Amino acid sequence: MPESSLTLSQLPALAEPIEGGAFAGIVTMPDGKHIAVVLLPDRGEDLDHPAAAAWAQERGGQLPTRPIAALLFANVKPLLPPRWHWCLETEGASYAWGCDFDDGLQYGYHKSFEGSAVAVRLIPLTPASA
Repeated sequence: MPESSLTLSQLPALAEPIEGGAFAGIVTMPDGKHIAVVLLPDRGEDLDHPAAAAWAQERGGQLPTRPIAALLFANVKPLLPPRWHWCLETEGASYAWGCDFDDGLQYGYHKSFEGSAVAVRLIPLTPASA
């Protein structure tokens, strides 16, 4: 993933183009850093969880975390196919989380199930230069 950064003033309106995708919002990481979330344009189909994670990395992104999947549903739902998609988090050795972009609910699925995937790029926000 390219190491770039943006300032708050460089961000477009929600769902507008930025950095090869659509701006989906801002999240604050546990360490306090603010991150711009970019929904990448491709959609993966019929992928088990390991294949979905690899697919997202091949596109220069990652699967969305559960909080980021909720952000996508809240902010850019019209850009998302209305079916379930893999999330990054796993639950034990056999299960991983998914988010249904039809209703926003999140469930655990066996990692061998074939589902859909979206990829997100996370770009750190830096303070505007003085």
